[in-house]
Amino acid sequence: MRDKKKMAGISSGATTLVAEGTQVVGEIRFHGNLEIEGIVNGNIIAEDPENARVRILQSGQVHGEVHAPEVVVNGLVEGDLFVSKHLELASKAVVQGNVHYDSIEIEKGAQVNGSFVRNAAAAKTVDKLRAVDSSEMATA
Repeated sequence: MRDKKKMAGISSGATTLVAEGTQVVGEIRFHGNLEIEGIVNGNIIAEDPENARVRILQSGQVHGEVHAPEVVVNGLVEGDLFVSKHLELASKAVVQGNVHYDSIEIEKGAQVNGSFVRNAAAAKTVDKLRAVDSSEMATA
């Protein structure tokens, strides 16, 4: 299990807040941290593939895809999650979509209506295929 103290910290960079009672319509592209307490109708895309983090809090809703290295969900997501590093589904999380992740932490009570796809497994398979192709080319 991941160190909760490390996960509780925030990524480097600014923090953007979509406050409760706020509704955003359209795509959000961001650096640093994005915290959702309101409603987002559109995709969320982290511009930094290494250090960005999205937190969808209990009152938060996202109706669209989420693309980020780290994501914490404790609200509603209606769309696919694409998480390149770590995904945490807290106890009040409801995800209606497919979950693509590298590592995942799921608390009791979290709900997912969709498929789980582990990114690292797919990457390892591709690496193995490349290694086989390379060795076959070397012997040809």
